[in-house]
Amino acid sequence: MCGICGIALPRGSSRRLDRPLLERMMDAIAHRGPDGSGAFLQDGIGLGHRRLSIVDVAHGAQPMSVRNGEVQLVYNGEVYNHPSLMPELQAAGVRYETHCDTETILHLYERDGREMPRRLRGMFAFALWDARTRELLLARDRFGVKPLYYVHTSDGALYFGSEIKAILASGAVRAALNLPAFPDYLANHGTSGDETLFEGVKRLPPGHTLTWRDGAIRIERYWSLSFAPAAIDTRPDRVLIDEYRERFRESVRLRLMADVPLGMFLSGGIDSAAITAMMSTLVTDPIKTFSVAFAEREANELAYARMVATRYRTDHHEIVVTPEQFFGALPTLVWHEDEPIAHPSSIALNFVSRLAAERVKVVLTGEGSDETLGGYGRYRYTVWNMAVGRAAQGLSGSLGRRLGSALVERLPRGSRWQARLRRTAMARPATLDDLYFDNFAVFDRRAIRAILAPQHRDTLGTVDPYAAAHALLERTDAGSLLNRLLYVDLFTYLHELLMKQDQMSMAASIESRVPFLDHPLVEFTATLPERLKLRGRTTKYILREAMRDALPAEILSRGKMGFPVPVGRWFRGSYRGLVDEYVLGDRTAERGLFDRAAVRTIVDEHAASLRDHSERLWALVNVEVWHRIFVDGESPADVGGAGAALATAR
Repeated sequence: MCGICGIALPRGSSRRLDRPLLERMMDAIAHRGPDGSGAFLQDGIGLGHRRLSIVDVAHGAQPMSVRNGEVQLVYNGEVYNHPSLMPELQAAGVRYETHCDTETILHLYERDGREMPRRLRGMFAFALWDARTRELLLARDRFGVKPLYYVHTSDGALYFGSEIKAILASGAVRAALNLPAFPDYLANHGTSGDETLFEGVKRLPPGHTLTWRDGAIRIERYWSLSFAPAAIDTRPDRVLIDEYRERFRESVRLRLMADVPLGMFLSGGIDSAAITAMMSTLVTDPIKTFSVAFAEREANELAYARMVATRYRTDHHEIVVTPEQFFGALPTLVWHEDEPIAHPSSIALNFVSRLAAERVKVVLTGEGSDETLGGYGRYRYTVWNMAVGRAAQGLSGSLGRRLGSALVERLPRGSRWQARLRRTAMARPATLDDLYFDNFAVFDRRAIRAILAPQHRDTLGTVDPYAAAHALLERTDAGSLLNRLLYVDLFTYLHELLMKQDQMSMAASIESRVPFLDHPLVEFTATLPERLKLRGRTTKYILREAMRDALPAEILSRGKMGFPVPVGRWFRGSYRGLVDEYVLGDRTAERGLFDRAAVRTIVDEHAASLRDHSERLWALVNVEVWHRIFVDGESPADVGGAGAALATAR
């Protein structure tokens, strides 16, 4: 795992490209590669690399080249089928100078050209300059485990980097809020398509390449996931469960490839427990496991993590994060994230990453299981809700819903049952926008319009916050509702989780790997009958059955807990001062984004425990912290110091 950055200038460009400029970009992401750095500059092309040494530690320096330097590569990630590709290429006459996967990418390009990413099994983002054709090729892995951002200027220059801050360091763009993308952020925790919250900065979509040549770019998709109904596997359940177990085991085995110490993030849920169990069958030394929690009982899963650690006799380490540590780290981690932190659990992830970095350089994590196997409760809820809603519409059209809505409104205002029924087909139209996207948004479409300042309501308030999801729904070949939802979340919601995983671990200079997102494994899960994903109230059924003999019953039967963080309680208590400053403060008001009365209502309802607005307040606090660091240019230390003073004052 490393950090990459670079610049490509068209012939005759008046823009500057020199080593100090490229080094400023590299320095901005030095945390991604503390073990070394390298740069290539020639004829309007600059490639920069920061290295975290994992494989072939002694010989894997970058940029790496072939053909007497005519082809240059900077690369971030791991290609897990490198051990099988290397002998294949050697048999065809290729002579290797190292044992690292970086060289395999170069040799594959020599043979396959731009089709080369299709052969790679792993996580990667790379930039490859071919002086013979004067083309720069950028590529990103199938699920976007590794990040890659870029700016394409009006005069044809291209700037790219593993993190946005590297591009900002180049001076290619000025940090400013990308207003058209703001409703997407408000609804979905973060932007869902190729846009970012920075005006002019885009991200290369997962499974895509970008080819730059003399100022022009071409973006192409080289992979997508098929859920074709005709391909659904009809073999007996037991056969499919056994095959899933073996494919999962192979994925874990591949991700143990490293020449440095390796460990496991253990949460206490079934995903990390399953990986730990598989690892135990593949290694001889005790597995190093790492867990994090908060002191509050509702945010502490350590007992379950310890249960797994005891079962497999791991070398187990834990950290408990205090509210003071949590909020003290927030500004620095917003800087690392580049954008507002979507999920409070990101903070905890960084703490456990720092704990792990004291002992290992690589960890395995459980991301991707929920989006491939239907692990979130919202899938089960939506499948049921849509079925009920369509049945009711078929019987009585909109009359049934109007009657249901009237019944819901007659319940005691603010009651638990009223809140629940408002989210069902009794009170909402039976559409995915209403019963899925709005139902599980941070701010739904109506709430976005209500919270925006009047001058933005008729512009931003009419932007479709689910546009990226709608485009994916148009593209997928999935026949069932569940598979359509999985397809959308694999390329929207999961992306945000993967960026959390990457940036919070890389802030601690540690590499994280995701066995559930081995693309042959995911392609297999796409062919599974739905009963092996969601069976009654049981989610991820095939994983539970595959691990039935390996995990404690308490882990197998646990429902989805996520990683709860008690920010709602903190915002009502000692940290209410942060809400007053970052949500209700004068500087926030001066930005002119929000309707102050609407924001005040959210704060007051939460403070009085009338409604839980934890997610909304977290989003609003984070967008203001982001503004102060990136747009206003304040240091994270100054923003953090002000926050600590506010908390103390309470």
